[in-house]
This record gives sequence, structure tokens and C-alpha cells, in this order.
Amino acid sequence: MQSSNGRPHGSGGGSGEGPGHREGPAPAHEDMRYRDPWCDAPASGWGEREGAGGSGERVPAARREERTGPGAGAAAEVYLEVQRSAAFQEVRSRYRRFVVPTVAAFLIWYVGYVVTATTAPGFMARPVAGAVNVAMLAGLGQFLTTFLLTWAYARHARLRRDRAALELRWHTQELTRDIARGGAS
Repeated sequence: MQSSNGRPHGSGGGSGEGPGHREGPAPAHEDMRYRDPWCDAPASGWGEREGAGGSGERVPAARREERTGPGAGAAAEVYLEVQRSAAFQEVRSRYRRFVVPTVAAFLIWYVGYVVTATTAPGFMARPVAGAVNVAMLAGLGQFLTTFLLTWAYARHARLRRDRAALELRWHTQELTRDIARGGAS
């Protein structure tokens, strides 16, 4: 079996004539195929242990590309400057003012549901309508609460944070673009 880049996939089941062997001439589009050298390579550190079976090859650690040149430190300074700005702090505080109480309320509601289901099974088994009991309504309420909180978060972000965050992003990109061109402002 072959992968999309033409290299053998696995170690068996072929005709035995080698990984690149094909019957007849190669199609005209064969030369135009995109060949991805990373297609069959596992991510660094996944499934490879030194001395633990396999081929014993070590996958090299991911390289960290260091920025060099006159603007490397200046670009980092731009981000620190933006982080210290009043506009950034306002966006972060709006985020926290929504998320912290919302998460706290949801966790209290969830833990309350679990504790009630554990400590008061008689109450949770109380019928409400037909076969529907309190536990079923509370469980469905958990799902409903999740969807409502997702909607409320997206709405809050759209109305209270997105515009300011977009302006910060554009400002930051302009500053880093100026640095890259060599004319730091």
C-alpha cells in the first residue's frame, strides 16, 4: 500500500518488487505530484523510545528557530509594550469580568448536581411528568447551561472585546512591520 506521496506505507502486502515499482510506464501527472517529506514521519517524541523495539532510530527534537538581526529584541519589546498598554489591560479585564463569575457559577451548579445526585437519590428520583424525573431535568439542564454559556460567551466577546482586540492586533502588526522594515517608531 502506498501513501499519497508515493512512498510505501507499511511493510507488507505488496508485489515484493520494491517500493517504487509499478506496472507499465508512469502516468504523465506523476511528475507533477506534490511530495511531502513529513507525510509519513511521526511527530517528534511520539511512539519512539530509546531501546524500546522498533528500528532504534531517534527522532530529532524540534528545532527552535531563533530570530536574529537588528529587530529581534525590538519585536519582543513591541509585544511587551502592547501588553502593558491600557487598551490591552481593558480587554483582559473585560474577559476576566465575564469568565471568572461565569465559570464559578457553572462549577457550583455542576458540583451541586453531582452532590445532590449522590446524597439525595430519593429527591432525584421524584417524578415530574410521566417517566421524567428531577435527575433527568437537572441532567438536561447541564447541557442547556453549557449551550447557553457558549452563546453568552460568544456574544460577550463580539460586543465587548473583539473590536478592541482587533485594533490592538492591527496596532501590533504595524509596529512589528515597521521594525522589520528597519524604521522602528
